[in-house]
Amino acid sequence: MSTQNPKVWLVTGCSTGFGRYIAEHLLEVGEKVVVTARKADKIADLEQKGDALCQKVVDAAEAHFGRIDVLINNAGIGFFGAIEETDESNARRLFDVNFFGTANTIHSVLPHMRARRSGTIVNLTSIGGLVGYTGVGYYCATKFAVEGLSDTLRNEVAPLGINVMTVEPSAFRTEWAGSSNEVSASIEDYEATAGEARRAYHASVGKQAGDPARAAKAIREAVLAQQPPHHLPLGNDAADAALKKAEDLKANALAWEALSRSADFPAN
Repeated sequence: MSTQNPKVWLVTGCSTGFGRYIAEHLLEVGEKVVVTARKADKIADLEQKGDALCQKVVDAAEAHFGRIDVLINNAGIGFFGAIEETDESNARRLFDVNFFGTANTIHSVLPHMRARRSGTIVNLTSIGGLVGYTGVGYYCATKFAVEGLSDTLRNEVAPLGINVMTVEPSAFRTEWAGSSNEVSASIEDYEATAGEARRAYHASVGKQAGDPARAAKAIREAVLAQQPPHHLPLGNDAADAALKKAEDLKANALAWEALSRSADFPAN
């Protein structure tokens, strides 16, 4: 299968999980793909599957393909632990990889997209970027941060012809739940909340409802849509959670609207 007008896609974190499924799907349909990973040997085989370039440097990708049409920021890590159980070093590492890694890639790609007045930036967050989940609080915090960055960036670059989309998956059948680090010393008071959530995540490995191959197809379809979505929850659980969050936020705002509005100086 080949596409008539292939785009150049830069996908981060392609060694496993979503990144690999996305890269493989794009190559199967004839797109041009720049694949990156922290361990380059894990993605060497992708170069044999299509027009892919294994490079970590955006300038090298621009030199090879002449442009980057779509950036997919997928690289990230997880961590299991209650807020109080998570020490600063693990929290900072999460932000370094999940937030600043995403931001740094955006900073590298944007000058080229601005020059061409075209491009799409896709930031994979999580349904945990819209809803806080027990036992993965700092992970959710990094994803909330990427959501905020993306919302602001969208407003800044839309007049320049650049689209920004966030993708919020629920639980998918990838290695994430099984490979994420966790607290080394748990606190007994959180065993019924964060501890139970941690055990449930581990027990779900290989049984998650989400199909990453279908997700990869959905992401490409959304990017190529006439009017791409700003947010793309992926999976039934993600769709349900996003809709409930919207409903709860609206209900809360309406219930406390009078008090909220009372905080401003009087109009006259």
